[in-house]
Amino acid sequence: MRIALYSHDALGLGHLRRNLAIAGALTSDGAATLLVTGLREAGAFPAPEGVDYLSLPGYAKDSEGGYGPRFLNVSAQRLKALRAATLRAALLEFAPDVLIVDKHPLGLNGELVPALDVLREQGTRCILGLRDVLDRADLVRREWVAAGSEQAVRERYSEVWIYGDRRVYDLVEECSLGEAVRERVRYTGYLGRERGACHASASPWVDASSGRRLALCMVGGGEDGYVLAEAFARAEMPPATDGMVVAGPLMPAAERRMLRRKAGRHVEVIDFLASPDRVLDRADVVVAMGGYNTVCEVLAREKRALMVPRVAPRIEQLIRSQCLERRGLVDVLHPARADASTVGSWLASGPREVRPRASIDLDGLRRLPALLDRVLRYTAAGEVEAVDHAA
Repeated sequence: MRIALYSHDALGLGHLRRNLAIAGALTSDGAATLLVTGLREAGAFPAPEGVDYLSLPGYAKDSEGGYGPRFLNVSAQRLKALRAATLRAALLEFAPDVLIVDKHPLGLNGELVPALDVLREQGTRCILGLRDVLDRADLVRREWVAAGSEQAVRERYSEVWIYGDRRVYDLVEECSLGEAVRERVRYTGYLGRERGACHASASPWVDASSGRRLALCMVGGGEDGYVLAEAFARAEMPPATDGMVVAGPLMPAAERRMLRRKAGRHVEVIDFLASPDRVLDRADVVVAMGGYNTVCEVLAREKRALMVPRVAPRIEQLIRSQCLERRGLVDVLHPARADASTVGSWLASGPREVRPRASIDLDGLRRLPALLDRVLRYTAAGEVEAVDHAA
C-alpha cells in the first residue's frame, strides 16, 4: 500500500508533527508513505520505517495571515507554480492508494488541484484531515466558502477526518462547514500518544534521579514563541524545581541567545528536541502555547499545564485552550498578561487535581488504521461496511 500526506507548513511545526504521528499510526509492514511538507527542517525529525519526506520550497505566513516565499527569491505566483508542478509530478509517479490532505481541500492557494486531477484518474482515495479547531467560526466559514472548499469536498474527497473530540468542540456545527462535510465526517479523537517509560538517561539535560521537580516550557517551532519563553526563563522557579525552555528550531538565533542571557539560575534553554516525549514524561508541570500537538502530548500524560495561546493571526489556540479549561483540563493565561511575574505565580501555586484523560477522547492514533481500512473498502457505489468511530 502507498500512502501520501500533504501539508503546506507555512507557520510552525504543527502540521509536520501531526502528519508524522499519522504516518506512524498508518504505516504497516510493507507500506510506503510519502510525507509532503513545506519545511526544509523536516529531515531533523526521525521518520517511522517506510516513511520519507518530499520538501517543497517553503511559504511563510505574515502577521496578517498572508503567504509569501520563506527563502526563495521569487514571486508568490512563481512559487505557487513551482510547488504545484512538483506536487503533480511527484504524486503522479508515486501513485498513492490514498492521499491525506491537511486543512486545505485544494491545497494552499489551490496548488494541489493539478495533482488531485491526475490522482482522480488513477483512482486514489482522498481524505481531508482537519484540526479540532481552525479559527473564529465566522472567519472559518467565510474562508471556507471563498476557497470553494465545500464543493471540493463533495467532488474529490471520500471522508473528512477531524482530529478531535466532538464533545470538546464540534467543528462542523460551530463553523457551518456544510452538508458535504457533515456526510463524510469522522471525529477520530485527539491524536494522543501513550506515555512512555521515563529513564534517567532520557535527556542529557534532565537528571531524573536528582529528586528535583521539572517545570517545562514548550513554544512549538519557536517562530513566534519568544515572549512566552522569555517570561518563563525569567520567572522564579519554586523550591527544588528546575526549569527547561525548549526554544524550537524556528526561533531566530539572536532570540535564543537573549533567552540564555536572561534565564534564571535554575533554568536551562535547549535549542531543539526532535522528540520531546521523554522530557514530557519527566516534567511535573508544563507551560506551553496551546498548539494542537503539545495539547495532545500534555493531555495524554495528564500533566498540570498552563496554556498561553497564540492569538494572532488566528485565535485557534485560544479557542482550544478555553474549551479545555472549561472541562478542567488546563489553566489558561492570555498572552497579553504573560510575564515573569504571572508565570512565576502560576508555577508557585502548587499542584491541583488534574482530570483524568478518560474525560476526553485521546485514542485517535489507535483508531486511524480502522478508518483508513474503511475508506479503502469503498465499493463502486460508495457503500462501506460499518466501523466504529467517534460519533
